[in-house]
Amino acid sequence: MAAAVSLGSIPYPLKTQYHCCTFQPTNCRKLYRIRCNGQNSSSNSSAKRESEPQNALLKVVWYGSELLGIAASFLRSPSNVEMPQKDLKLARDGSEAVDRAIVVETIKEDFARSYFVTGDLTLDAYEEDCEFADPAGSFKGLHRFKRNCTNFGLLINKSNMKLIKWEDFEDKGIGHWRFSCIMSFPWRPILSATGYTEYYFDENTGKVCRHVEHWNVPKMALLKQILRPSRGS
Repeated sequence: MAAAVSLGSIPYPLKTQYHCCTFQPTNCRKLYRIRCNGQNSSSNSSAKRESEPQNALLKVVWYGSELLGIAASFLRSPSNVEMPQKDLKLARDGSEAVDRAIVVETIKEDFARSYFVTGDLTLDAYEEDCEFADPAGSFKGLHRFKRNCTNFGLLINKSNMKLIKWEDFEDKGIGHWRFSCIMSFPWRPILSATGYTEYYFDENTGKVCRHVEHWNVPKMALLKQILRPSRGS
């Protein structure tokens, strides 16, 4: 039995859509239709291949800055050693959970102290195993986060951080912020960006259990800012 197949309507490579091929036997009038489905994933694959080196480079820079901050903490003079922070305990309700409104006000007060670069944050507002994430990676551990923030401040000559908007949702709050700084590297790069942080609250304790930063600039743009000398350097 001979069959006539029309291939003109089938593109190459196949796209994500259906195409019909019609088979018409010579000895009968019945038409047989076969649906062909294909997917071109080359664009997704290429985008993934392009982002992988960028993500790897950003992780190297992130972990490198963490180690640099630790090294800077050993080199700072005794006069610059931070004063012991008060172990402030937030008020609890009858179930020993922290009231969410109190946690939110505490976060706003921590913003006023630029906790991102000072490490001066209220520890009792967070779970000990709180997850901290940003565009470069994530880790768990409240005291590691505090240490990193404190050490990051040692790499900065001047900074300005401001909470510009707060939003409340059922399971989280979002703080929108603006940040800029001059880093103490010899070429004095200027880092400037806006972004927002998601604060997820534990339903049992009321404390922050996830702290997720988002920057409103591309990852590589941040890296380029760090590598670009300022005009006054």
